[in-house]
Amino acid sequence: MVSNTDMGFLAVTLAIFKLRKQKKKRTRRWSKEWFKLRSRFTHENLLNVLRDTEPEDYKNFLRMDQEGFETLLELVRPKIEKQDTIMRKAIPASRRLPVTLRYLASGMDLEDLKFMCAIAPQTLESIIMETSDAIIETLKDNIQVPKTEVGWKQLAENFEELWNFHNCIGSVDGKHILIKKPLNSGSYYYNYKSTFSIVLMAIVNAKYQFIMVDVGANGRISDDGVLKNTIFWQKLSQNQLNIPNARELPGSNKTFPYVFVGDEAFQLQPNFMKPYNRAVLTDENRIFNYRLSRARRIVENVFGILTSKFKIFQKNINFEPHKARKIVMACCHLHNYLSTRNNGYYLQRGDVDYENKDTGRVEEGSWRQGTQHVAELQRTRGNSAAEAKKIRDDFCEYFNSSGSVPWQNNYLT
Repeated sequence: MVSNTDMGFLAVTLAIFKLRKQKKKRTRRWSKEWFKLRSRFTHENLLNVLRDTEPEDYKNFLRMDQEGFETLLELVRPKIEKQDTIMRKAIPASRRLPVTLRYLASGMDLEDLKFMCAIAPQTLESIIMETSDAIIETLKDNIQVPKTEVGWKQLAENFEELWNFHNCIGSVDGKHILIKKPLNSGSYYYNYKSTFSIVLMAIVNAKYQFIMVDVGANGRISDDGVLKNTIFWQKLSQNQLNIPNARELPGSNKTFPYVFVGDEAFQLQPNFMKPYNRAVLTDENRIFNYRLSRARRIVENVFGILTSKFKIFQKNINFEPHKARKIVMACCHLHNYLSTRNNGYYLQRGDVDYENKDTGRVEEGSWRQGTQHVAELQRTRGNSAAEAKKIRDDFCEYFNSSGSVPWQNNYLT
């Protein structure tokens, strides 16, 4: 039985608790005072100064020139522009896009990025995700697998002209993208290098541009496993990609299929060439491996360029896997956008590996300097069908005869 004294004490306690709760509500701040002065401290003011006085710094800030930025802004504006409310003014698209680009370019932690733009970290995360979605949607046509035989033949002509590999229609590879350990994920994203990652699988053309990107597989899987789980591979296996039939190459009476090229991680198949095993090589095999490496190295350089231009790849992406996937996809779309529009600034000769045909030496691109966090995948081996081995042998014979290039013997020593 509760006494009158106890009831009185309980009533007083409840009243005090209620008063404290009301006081706490009254003193809650919707925003820090300096965030309210965003128009004064925002990065937009800095960008305006850089645009007018230091165009090179402007390009470095956004990874693109003014024209490229303004074109992109008009493309994404309808998807990221917000309306003002009675409570507060919306952050305009002209601030949302550059702060997202700066995040991708710098890899800056959101707690640090807030001091550059006067935007709270929680709001920054929302802006980055929404803007990444908008970039992916508006630039989606920049990454496409050819739909016709004519498109595939154009890819092959480019590889033949630029890299001397006939009938090549794509260079393939996969890389780890480091992420923070997702909650309750156990070892699902734990890879062989003892880090947590998702996988970026890509096919690129002869001009350092993506034609297929798949992001999000867990880091435990191999290159070959990731590729075979893509929609692209399903269509390829079912002959639904309109790839042209095999053709005779100049100076040969044999027919050769159109092929993709990759490294040792993949399984040799009739439409997928990989190097001969390095353990036992003839001179002819070494020539083939050299000729294949010239075409395969393109995708390796694309990953390197992506990592050097967008430093978000040089550290763990501190978002859940589905959000990290959006960030990676947005960077891939931006890479194609910039390599097309701003190629003179975005992709320069010193950025990529350069082959000196007179000396037989490869001068490494600038992206190879320093530690790269887009790591290679674990290598696996599989048995190859006799048909695939014969096709590789035919290419090997061709590259050592009528399809040879004058300098290839320099690579035998």
